[in-house]
Amino acid sequence: MFDRPEAGHRALIVHVDLGPSADTDDLSEFRELAASAGAEVLETLTHSRSRPDPRYFVGGGKAEEMAEAVAFHEADLVLVNHHLSPSQERNLEAKLKTRVLDRTGLILDIFAQRAQTHEGKLQVELAQLNHLSTRLVRGWTHLERQKGGIGLRGPGETQLEMDRRLIGQRIKQVSRRLEKVRKQRDQGRQGRQRREVTTASLVGYTNAGKSTLFNRLTEAEVYQADQLFATLDPTLRHLPVPGGSETVIADTVGFIRHLPHDLVAAFRSTLQETRDADLLLHVIDAADPERNDRIETVNEVLREIGAQNVPQLLVYNKIDLTEFEPGIERDDDGDIVSVRVSALSGAGLDLLRSAVAERLAGRELAGWIVLAPAQGWLRARLYALDAVKDEQTGESGEVHLYVRLSDEVYQRLAREADLPRPEPEKPMPSVAQH
Repeated sequence: MFDRPEAGHRALIVHVDLGPSADTDDLSEFRELAASAGAEVLETLTHSRSRPDPRYFVGGGKAEEMAEAVAFHEADLVLVNHHLSPSQERNLEAKLKTRVLDRTGLILDIFAQRAQTHEGKLQVELAQLNHLSTRLVRGWTHLERQKGGIGLRGPGETQLEMDRRLIGQRIKQVSRRLEKVRKQRDQGRQGRQRREVTTASLVGYTNAGKSTLFNRLTEAEVYQADQLFATLDPTLRHLPVPGGSETVIADTVGFIRHLPHDLVAAFRSTLQETRDADLLLHVIDAADPERNDRIETVNEVLREIGAQNVPQLLVYNKIDLTEFEPGIERDDDGDIVSVRVSALSGAGLDLLRSAVAERLAGRELAGWIVLAPAQGWLRARLYALDAVKDEQTGESGEVHLYVRLSDEVYQRLAREADLPRPEPEKPMPSVAQH
């Protein structure tokens, strides 16, 4: 048994290549994460294996090399660019006599530094507690388990169980508080929906320039910096767009490859601003040679939080670092699919505002829909929106409505309920006129 070492800032980075070739981009990103956390990186150790070692993740020989590097540099922290099991983390700490953090632990530490609002701090704490609950294993003297044998049973097992119980109680307490915050957010969203306020949400890979763009578009003062996860807490502001329609834009946390599942779960209430948006402004670093991979990573996270069907407008930012000029790209149907801008210089922002207004205005849908008798609330909602132009009742009690509404409103209702898409020429059975 051993006392778990305290961590500092003098760090070694360890990256293990488990594939046919080294993922240098992944390693570069991990170095940026370490810098964002405030670590002083003393050396980077790389290693190749066909599969992780069950004891140390790295091989025994590499673990010896890591121990020598820790002693030589007097490092007080080892950052491993992979997810470690609790036992692997414990074994490495015992071997290296220093604190070990895997990729998940490092990202959690950065999020803990960035959280400013009450909700953000609760979300980070919940993610940390869920992660810590998996780390309560043998290896720390204050969590020492009972020894076997007569006369050798000590209080250690009780301490371990006590820690587990306290963490479980705290998880329930934080979850209840987050549920209250979620309900408050839901009330705000429902209020915007009643006023027919359209919502756009900024999403994108971390450090793509979302917060700089958000500040430019709304004249807000959200913290911005050239580092990963500079902004954590979501912010909503009014977005002026041509035509004067009332629009709100939300700045959300940036995404990253291998985003820990604990974080996705903890931030689900915040990310609901993204899932319930009428339009996603997918901000892309136009100067990033890996931008296509970044786009796919963002789309993977969107699928994970259930936002994959929300319409997207691609915003290629940082064109001041490229040869691109401000502009708009349209598809074969004439719909805007992307805009090129520079949030830093302001170039192309007028084009972006016009594109947002056009995309949110959407196309008008008109046609017949059929609602079951139990969907009376949806019928009332459509009447409240002045979308119903004719109504007929079927012999089985179903309601046939001829509606006219914008595609944006339809998309919103379709996410709330099982609303069929209007069909212009739906054959009608014999019905009684309403």
